[in-house]
Amino acid sequence: MKLENIVRLYLIMNSVFFAGNSWAQDTIRITIHEAENLFLKQNLVLIAEKMNINIADAEIIQAKVWENPTLIISDVNLWTTDSQRGALREMDANNNTQFSVELNQLITTAGKRRKEVAIQKVSKEMAIQQFGETLRELKTELRKSINELIYLQNYEPVLSGQVDLLAQLINAYQRQVQDGNLSRAELLRLQSSSLEIENELFQLKIELNAQLKTLKTLLHLPPASNIVIVADTDKKEVGVPTLETLYSLATENRPDMKLQQLQSDWFDKTLRLEKAQRMPDITLAANYDRYAGIWKNYIGFGVSFDLPVFNRNQGNIKAAAFGLEQSRYLEQHVQNEIFNEIVEAYSNYEQSLKFYRKIADNELFSELDTMLDVYAKNLLNRNVSYLEFIDFMETYQKSKQIFLETQKAVNNSFEELQYVVGTDIK
Repeated sequence: MKLENIVRLYLIMNSVFFAGNSWAQDTIRITIHEAENLFLKQNLVLIAEKMNINIADAEIIQAKVWENPTLIISDVNLWTTDSQRGALREMDANNNTQFSVELNQLITTAGKRRKEVAIQKVSKEMAIQQFGETLRELKTELRKSINELIYLQNYEPVLSGQVDLLAQLINAYQRQVQDGNLSRAELLRLQSSSLEIENELFQLKIELNAQLKTLKTLLHLPPASNIVIVADTDKKEVGVPTLETLYSLATENRPDMKLQQLQSDWFDKTLRLEKAQRMPDITLAANYDRYAGIWKNYIGFGVSFDLPVFNRNQGNIKAAAFGLEQSRYLEQHVQNEIFNEIVEAYSNYEQSLKFYRKIADNELFSELDTMLDVYAKNLLNRNVSYLEFIDFMETYQKSKQIFLETQKAVNNSFEELQYVVGTDIK
């Protein structure tokens, strides 16, 4: 197959692809601030994770309740002999049938129930911090997805503009070829360059669809909807505090650090409960027995408890003590890891911001669009060669891409810094 036929086939396939993706969709135009508010209200993972706090509340209620009393009815005489039945005829059988009733109540000692409630309260605090950790991770994923979507939505017009410009040049070249002023090889080279950019545009649309899928899942929006991120007009550059301030913010706000601290508290309260388990619980009993002994109606009281001779809960106490010591080592490890993450994120943000400011101050980027039009006109007027024009187009495209990628890098590095600190930096 000739190169010219390949070019035409590729252009037809691309036109069919883009036409097939132009079905009617509900376009949702939304700012970053509005997207975050929608995320907090509608994200299904957040809603489900928050229910763990309600579950923890229910477990606190359960830990506070007393054990149910035990009622035992026994020694009911369901079988009799002929002589026994004869004896019963001579007296009131309903009032003289043998049976016994016993009522038992477990009484916990050494404040075990109170200690169990304290453990469940720590578990609730852990559920709250786990919700905070899920919120922190999903919010960062949301913001990075928005940054990526903004980059793709801004880069798409750059490629589309080049495709349109090359289409105009190709039409002009086709007329020149028909008039015999240009060779067909130059037209094919121009069409080949257009194919390369259209292929990049095709890949960009694939990435755009992936980001839209992620964003619609996070915001719980209809699958067929299309999202357009509108830049916040009031967004200002945020000054970053010192490292010492960031350390303090992380200590106060990082959910995983608080989780590890609560883990130590949980083991501490568990150790106290296990030590209290050495004291046996007491069971109080009251029973009534009719015709079982020498007394017609017998009422008795009793008490029972284990004798802590062999099992004094030694193993569980040691396990809880080791768990407490282990959690304290891990608490220090988590703190060191977080501080190192802050230093890395702080340095990355400073470097990306410095590079972005350098690019933003370069006059080259403000002149690129004008220069591209000039080169296109000069190409038609044969003042520049095809290679010079293509070289400038590549420079134009690369410069635009670098500028947009640097913008995205600054935003992502700032979000990473907020992520490792555990709170929004204002």
